[in-house]
Amino acid sequence: QVQLVESGGGLVQAGGSLRLSCGASGRTFTGSTMGWFRQAPGKERDFVAAIGWSSVSTYYAESVKGRFTISRENAKSTVFLQMNSLKPEDAAVYYCAVGYPLTTARAMSVRDYTYWGQGTQVTVSS
Repeated sequence: QVQLVESGGGLVQAGGSLRLSCGASGRTFTGSTMGWFRQAPGKERDFVAAIGWSSVSTYYAESVKGRFTISRENAKSTVFLQMNSLKPEDAAVYYCAVGYPLTTARAMSVRDYTYWGQGTQVTVSS
């Protein structure tokens, strides 16, 4: 049974930093893309960042470029999201996901991810 477990969320002041982690288990994820999405109350789940298997390819939503950094550790099937200079609009439930999207565009699409975590809350106070 595949499980993705996120951690690292919490309450932070605007301008602060958080580091999210997500560990995947239950199968091998060779060749996978790992991603982070977020969902604020009443809104759709949006793409945040994704990283390819070799870590050479990374993708970011425009709203987080220059502030967030995604990384992964394949030996531990873990993906990280370093979030700096947080803004109140970054507040949401953050979900990690694993999938095998075939193109860059699809790496940013919710539909191309197979496995999902339960989410971790990020709250940013102004």
